[in-house]
Order: sequence, then C-alpha cells, then structure tokens
Amino acid sequence: MEKISILFLSLCFLLVTSNAYRATMFRSSSSSTSFSPSPSPSPTPSSPSDNSPFAWKNGSSVCNPGRFESLGLDMEKLGFCDKSLPFEVRAKELIDRMTLDEKIGQLGDITYGVPRLGLPQYNWWSEALHGVSNVGHATFFDNTTVPGATSFPTVILTSASFNESLWKRIGQVVSTEARAMYNLGVAGLTFWSPNINVVRDPRWGRTLETPGEDPFVVGTYAVNYVRGLQDVEGFENPSDLNSRPLKVAACCKHYAAYDVDNWFGVDRYHFNAKVTEQDMTETFLAPFEMCVKEGDVSSVMCSYNQVNGIPTCADPKLLKQTIRDEWGLHGYIVSDCDSIEEIYKHQQWLTDTQEESVAQVLKAGLDLDCGMYYTNFTKNAVVKGKVRERDIDNALRNLYVVLMRLGFFDGSPLFESLHKDDICSEEHIELAAEAAREGIVLLKNDNYSLPLRPELYKYKTIAIIGPHANATDAMIGNYAGVPCRHTSPLDGFNGTTNVIFEPGCLDIACKNETHIFKAMQAAKKADATIIFAGIDLSVEAESLDRVNLSLPGYQEQLINQTAMAAKGPVILVILSAGGIDIGFAKGNPSISSIIWAGYPGEEGGKAIADVIYGNYNPGGRLPVTWFEANYVDQLPMTSMPLRPIDELGYPGRTYKFFNGSTVYPFGYGLSYSTFNYTLPASKRAMNLKLSRHQHCRNLNYTDGAYRPPCPSILVDDIQCKDEFAFDVQVQNNGNIDGNHVIMVYSKPPNNIVGTHLKKVIGFKRVAIPARESQTVNFKFNICKSLGIVDFAANHVVPSGEHTIILDNGVDATTFPLHIYLAKD
Repeated sequence: MEKISILFLSLCFLLVTSNAYRATMFRSSSSSTSFSPSPSPSPTPSSPSDNSPFAWKNGSSVCNPGRFESLGLDMEKLGFCDKSLPFEVRAKELIDRMTLDEKIGQLGDITYGVPRLGLPQYNWWSEALHGVSNVGHATFFDNTTVPGATSFPTVILTSASFNESLWKRIGQVVSTEARAMYNLGVAGLTFWSPNINVVRDPRWGRTLETPGEDPFVVGTYAVNYVRGLQDVEGFENPSDLNSRPLKVAACCKHYAAYDVDNWFGVDRYHFNAKVTEQDMTETFLAPFEMCVKEGDVSSVMCSYNQVNGIPTCADPKLLKQTIRDEWGLHGYIVSDCDSIEEIYKHQQWLTDTQEESVAQVLKAGLDLDCGMYYTNFTKNAVVKGKVRERDIDNALRNLYVVLMRLGFFDGSPLFESLHKDDICSEEHIELAAEAAREGIVLLKNDNYSLPLRPELYKYKTIAIIGPHANATDAMIGNYAGVPCRHTSPLDGFNGTTNVIFEPGCLDIACKNETHIFKAMQAAKKADATIIFAGIDLSVEAESLDRVNLSLPGYQEQLINQTAMAAKGPVILVILSAGGIDIGFAKGNPSISSIIWAGYPGEEGGKAIADVIYGNYNPGGRLPVTWFEANYVDQLPMTSMPLRPIDELGYPGRTYKFFNGSTVYPFGYGLSYSTFNYTLPASKRAMNLKLSRHQHCRNLNYTDGAYRPPCPSILVDDIQCKDEFAFDVQVQNNGNIDGNHVIMVYSKPPNNIVGTHLKKVIGFKRVAIPARESQTVNFKFNICKSLGIVDFAANHVVPSGEHTIILDNGVDATTFPLHIYLAKD
C-alpha cells in the first residue's frame, strides 16, 4: 500500500507540473494576436513506465480481468465492472469507493486515476471540428503510427452545402478515424466539437469554425454532425438515453452568447455580453437547445465571457436549470480551458477567493474543469464548507456514465477492428473533396463564362494568380490536425493545361505591389486567368477579430490591374470564412466570374478545379451575409442586440434583422443551370381553436396598424401538433445536371414591432438532371416554423397572414398562409 501511495503521489506531481505547463502554453497562445494550433504534438502528462502494472494505453478497456489480475486486484469484487448493473449504479459504486482526494483528482481534464482501484488516467481533451485535430493533449500524430487524418473543409464552407446528410456523413467518417486512432493509442474518446455559436457580427474571428448566422441552420448542422460522431447504429433512440452507447462523445460549444474574441482590446476573457432575454432565447440558446434535445449531445462547454454580469460557467440558470433540467442533457458540462482561473484572476467576479470560485461553478452545474482549479482548490472548498462532497459526486457520476457509454470500461466490440487502414482512406479523402465541391458558392457568372470546358483548354494556357494560388495550410483553417495530403489550387490545375503561376503578392498581407506587374504579364499571355485572393488565420482566427471587411494590402489593386490586363476571361476565387466587400469585383465587367471557396480542406484545389471546369455544377449558398465595408463603421462589435437600435443609429444584425444593402445576401448562390419552382394548390389558411382555458397574448403593433382580436397564443399553452405541408416542383432549365438547394423562410404578419424580417424554417438539397424536374415535399410544425419570440422572450404563434418564401438562390417564390386564432 505504501508503494502504491508513493506511486500515486509521484504521478500527481508529474501531472501537476505537466498541467501547469499546459496551462501556460494555452494561455500564451490564447492571448496572442492570433491562434494557430501547432502542428507538433501537444504536451501530455507523464505516465507510469510501460513495465508498470498501472501502465495504460488508449484502446484498452478498464474492466479486463487479466489487467486486474496483473494489478493484484479481484475484479469480481468491484461493482463498477459488473456489466449486469446500469451505468449509473456502476458509476456510483466507483465513486463511493474513492476518498475525497481521489475524487478531486478526477475533476480536471487530465485525470489522475486511482491506482488502488485499477482506475487509469484519462485525458478528456480532444478536438474534431472538421477532422481529428491535434489540438488538445489526448490526440497526436507521428510518422509511424498515424501520420495524419482526413481534413474536411472548415465548417463554414461545409455548412454552405445545406446538405444534412453530408453533415452527418462527415461526422461518421471523423468518428471512425477517431475510434481507429483510439485503438492505436493516439487519441481519446471525448471530442470537444462542434462550435455552434451564431455569427452575429461579420468581424468575428471564429466564423470559419461555425455553421453561419442563422440559429436554425446552426442547430440543424449541430444535430447532424453530433449524430454522425456519436450514434451507434441500432442504438440511436433507446428508452434510457443514459445507457445509449456512443461511438465517440461530442461537445457543443461555446455556451453562450460568445462571439467576441479580441476586438480593439476587448477580449473574450473579460467581455460582459449584455443580452436581452429575447435575443438569448431566440438566437444564442436556440442552437444549443437543438443540439441537446435533438442531437442528444453528451457534453456542452461553457464559454469564457460573462452574460449580463455573470460568468457563463458560474450561472446555475444557464447550466443546471437550463441545460440539465429543462433540456435534459445526458452527459457532462465542461469549462472552456482555464475559465475558472479567469473568473478568479481577471473577471474578479464577486471578489471570490479561489475556493469560492470553485464552489460557485461546481454548484452551478460545471462537472469538468479544463484546467487545474478544481484539482488545486476543491478540497479546501469542501473543508471550508463552501461546497458539499455530494456536489463532487454528482459531477463525477455525469463524467463516468459518459465514459461507460463509450466503452472505456467494457470495450466496444463494434469498433475494435478499426485500425490504421480506416484513416485517410481513399473513400474518406474523396468525401473531403465532395464536401468542398458541395459548399463552393458561385457568386457571379457574366455571360456564362464558366464553366471552362476542359477539352478546349487542354492545349491552352491558364494563368494562376494570387496569394492563395498555392495555398496548403491556409485551406485547412484551425483545429485541423495533420491532413492526409494537400491539393493546392495550383495542384488542381497542373496537368490539366499549360499553367503560368505568378503569386502577385508574397503573402495574404500583400504589403508590396512590386510583384503585381508580373501577374499582369502572365494574364496578358494566358487564355484564361484565375485569381486566388482572400484572407487567412492572420486576419480571422481564434483570439483575433477582424477590424474591417476589406481585402488586405494591395490585393484589390492586384485583382483590378490583372483583370484589366487579361486577354481572356477572369475568374476571381475568394478564400475566406467571413464575408469580404468585393463590390469592386462584382461590378467590374473585366471580371467575368466570382467563386467563394471558404477554406476548402485538404482536397480544396481539386474541388475548385472540378467546379471551374464544370465537372461539378456548383450549388452552395452563402451561410452568412456579405456586408458592405461601411457596415462595421455603423456599430461596435460589442453591441449585442440583434435588432436595430434606432436611437444610436445601429443597424440590425444578420439577415433576420438587417434590411440595408449588401454585397451578397445570406443564402445567395448561382449555378450553371437555372431553376424555377411551380407550387400546386395547397392549404393556405389554418384555424387554431382555443379552449376557454387558453388565453390570447397581446403583441406590440406599429401605430395605426390593424390589431387582430386574438393577436397570438403562447406556445406552451397548446400541444403544437398542427402542421402545414406543400409540394414544390423544381425544374432544372439547364443543360447540366445540378444539385439545387431549396431554402424555405417564413415571414411573420406585417406591423408586429420588433420581430424578425424572415427566418429559415427548412431547406433541402436535391439532385436534378438536366432539363428534368422533381417534386419536393415539405412539412412544417406551426409552432416551430411560424412562431416568434416576443419582447418578453415568450414563444408565441401570431395570428394573421404569414408569408412562406421559397428561395432558389437568386429570386423567390412566395405564398400566403393565414393563421386564425379563435376561442370555441
């Protein structure tokens, strides 16, 4: 026993020193002007030597009889290894065996384990935003075991596909590679992805990580990606969700109202987001609610910022009351890394001591600390009476039930065969290319200049110009790990035609105009010119918000002068996450076509070439509004309201509340075909009868507007089973097969004060052959699709004439739907 105690203390010391190094490294990277995850493996805690009986390798299972025998323990006497018991009973049995010190040792992201019980260490922090990443300390790559993993496009481009099945399929592939890496001992099972914060402001540096600016689209992406990561076939919806097995565990982050990273000295660690209940309910919480309720995610991460003066990780209303009690989370809540330290050191919330800070967040419902504050200060918090040991037990139960569902204790026979050949397979790499193709958005195509016919250009010359022309690392964005390979834009065109390559700028900053002339000379010689411009992580990134919406340096000059000099068609390809004011190019007749390619992942160059050559007909749609440059001069990034603030002259935010001019609107996207819609006759009015126990709710209307006898009904007061449905015939008028996205919006009745202009209520991506048509069916729940959130944050269904809008990317087809509310 003494030897085990010495081993345990030595292990604790090694872990503490390693974690201290981790915290230092994380803080220095997070507080710098930009964050770009290092391609080298993250530091990991020191562990027992391989010949120690306590040595542990990912891919093993805890409750292995031979393992316990080697430890000198009798597994039969340990209830937490009894597979006949429910997970919650087993978790309690394990926790009850621990001392207070041992319990506290399991509350940080790198746990100590309990050697005397045969419980190994576990490292909770892995990332899988758009492929298995090397950010975090549980996952790493090397040249021998796993050199790389499939790197899909960044989320903002994948979301532009508006393809739910693609989103889920990517999640399935990422979790397959993650499981294979776990079996090989180089990854964990808990992945802190996806990022589902709504893009409220076009300057936000982390736009590339998110699905865009619409809460419903963001939530729908979250549900599909999380289901892809977590679901085990045949066990998607059991009666007891706490027993549902998991392929890997996902985490929806950063909860909540987090979308300021570092803007003119205002950073995420100190920012207090002043948010109305209406905006909180309607925008900031909505994707998380969908992620928990519909995606059954197994974790939620709280953010650094405060909301209305309370740190999110210390707010019992946000954590315990909402996530766990109201939404029914089956899993754990984790802090963003070092959040508790930020609360104590820098936010100085309530002038708490370290122990009081720990007690506040633990009692609020925070189960796991990505950091060392739980580890270092929880015991004193218990001793001083600030927190109860039962609160620790509750947190540990939430954590261990998730690990049991993952097979950490019992193994997962379904996934034990996954190995190195299941990582970077040709099928996975092709899916990365397909995701990029589906997300790419065609913004301009004058005179049908695209596609370039490959048979015509086989013996011609194409000039490849611009600072992104030979992009590799820039294409994979952040939280990216090591890709299987890179296919740059230049690689995509080499071998297909004669290529002249001139970057024009040495880098994205483009601070020197010296090389523009060479680009102009190349364009003069070429039969077609493709300019690759945009921004990268030096402009938009974690801990780095943008200060403007323009191209950096001399890029605009490079584009205009090259286009003017070119003898053939000029195609501009923009690589970025957030929108850029390229109005100069949109209106320039010398630039025939414009493409937005986001950050297209490891196969980006191939995907772009496929679109330009017409091997793929583009069908992507913008998931964010591209505002004009002067938008950012009209309001500070720190102003949180989404609705216009007339007294300050602040415009609204996102397409839902902004009605000014834009460069390109949300949902915009062209195709090489044209599509039109035919709507058969459908039900255009619905009567909702209210019982004598149900009451009408008032709404605010503009002065002089008609006020219905029953303005609205509270959603909570009705069963919300009523639905409306319609069919739409979609005709492909072109000579090319096309993938087309039908986006459906609802617009509330006129003259209601403070509601949205319109909102997305559904979308479908369909494949339609050339010159053919397809009938597409839609069905919507009235409460979800026609409801609004009033000024008091109530979900209500307003009476009156709603408008249903079907958007084909360029124009729209509409029809009215009248809702009548009346008492029996």
